[in-house]
Amino acid sequence: MSLDLAGFDRVSLIDSPTPLQRLERLESALAADGDPPAIWIKREDIGHLGGGGNKLRKLEFLIGHALAGGCDTFITGGGRQSNHARQSAAAAARHGLACELVLADVVPRDDEAYLRNGNVLLSGLFGAVVHHLPANADSLGFAHERAAALAAAGRKAYVVGAGGSSPVGNLGYVACADEIVAQERAMGLRFSAILMANGSAGTHAGLAAGLAALGDDPSRARSFSVLASAPDAHRATHRLANETLALLGEGYALPEDAIVVFDGQRGDGYGIPTNAMIDAVRLLARTEGLLLDPVYSGKAFAGLLAKIREHRFTSRDAVLVLMTGGAPGLFAYEPAFRTPAAH
Repeated sequence: MSLDLAGFDRVSLIDSPTPLQRLERLESALAADGDPPAIWIKREDIGHLGGGGNKLRKLEFLIGHALAGGCDTFITGGGRQSNHARQSAAAAARHGLACELVLADVVPRDDEAYLRNGNVLLSGLFGAVVHHLPANADSLGFAHERAAALAAAGRKAYVVGAGGSSPVGNLGYVACADEIVAQERAMGLRFSAILMANGSAGTHAGLAAGLAALGDDPSRARSFSVLASAPDAHRATHRLANETLALLGEGYALPEDAIVVFDGQRGDGYGIPTNAMIDAVRLLARTEGLLLDPVYSGKAFAGLLAKIREHRFTSRDAVLVLMTGGAPGLFAYEPAFRTPAAH
């Protein structure tokens, strides 16, 4: 069984299917102190556009929807170092749309690397108009005000909230669920869990909705909250998954226990480094030559390592981690990597 998404407006932004890779050197390093599972990653960080990253999947449908509606401007938002904002600016440039980004200072950082480097630098290079707001501002409200101002000038803007996590955007991860199940079938493998970070909740929601629509187990998709508390992230993911199923016309809703969200990796808050994240980034870089971002996949991998230490996953399991990209953010977090992590 596969899903038919041909009825939805869509543009091409990624080369799919993105590959699966087994991390055998990481497994060997972890085996010295335990009984790790087979660890696979899905290379959602690979992309020919804008530095790559998982939000390109959502943007295929969001940009497609915007173009089909006759829009000339794409407006979205996030934190100052938003990966979604950077990829939105690149996708808009590729398809001839103006782009405005509403970026809030939600991370308590004021060093030069964070304010000027990483995704901020790239978003500007892609030609986006950037609006910086304080942490407590109503970013989505501001975005709609900008859309109204543009409408008064004869323009038409498409507005989507942080992370592109709307039912339309989540179709990107419905498509990804279809892709993963097909790859499992081709390899004769079934993953015990499909793990990711949970920020704006759309990636997890789309995967869960996609697995459910395929007749698979949506609870295989599990996430580590990096933005909200686990209960709040669970509620947002559950709501978005059911809104996505409704968009697909499935005619049913997921129960609450179909959504699994783990806490324990946020640390002091969104975008604030943790020792566990720094250790995970270094470990994957030094065993596999791969770069995790410090806000999302770095904390998700730290969560996986914690679950392995707790024997939640063992050599009887095979787990898949979505490597969602965001490596440009490492340059904005350079101060966090200057010294070894404290334990």
